[in-house]
Amino acid sequence: MAEVIWLILAAVFILAEILSLGLTSIWFAGGAIVAAVLALCEVSLWIQIIVFSVVSLALLIFTRPIAKKYLITKTVNTNVDSYIGKKVKVIEEINNTLQQGKVKMDDIEWTARSEDNSIIPVDSMVQIKKVSGVKLIVEKI
Repeated sequence: MAEVIWLILAAVFILAEILSLGLTSIWFAGGAIVAAVLALCEVSLWIQIIVFSVVSLALLIFTRPIAKKYLITKTVNTNVDSYIGKKVKVIEEINNTLQQGKVKMDDIEWTARSEDNSIIPVDSMVQIKKVSGVKLIVEKI
């Protein structure tokens, strides 16, 4: 009966992995399968639990980084995330105190604020550090 419980646990861990894709619970499924094999061999429950824990943690620690490297590919920034790092020209002085400042990027005017609260004059080149709502947070180059 213990082997059935271990196999059900393995199925639950596999289902959790399918739903989350976090490369975490799949390793516990491996530990549950090893414990199920031990249960079939009529090994004591305590040894099954210890082996389940050791195998699961070993799989998590030693194989997860390798699996992440090959399975999780680099994400490509889209929409406003793709703006971060771009260099743009200031078309209206950036002054956080006066809540003013604009930059032009791809023929579109954006409200801009200085990352370090410095005043950045017109025609300066700045780099976009982050996007906050509809404002670009910039740093002078």
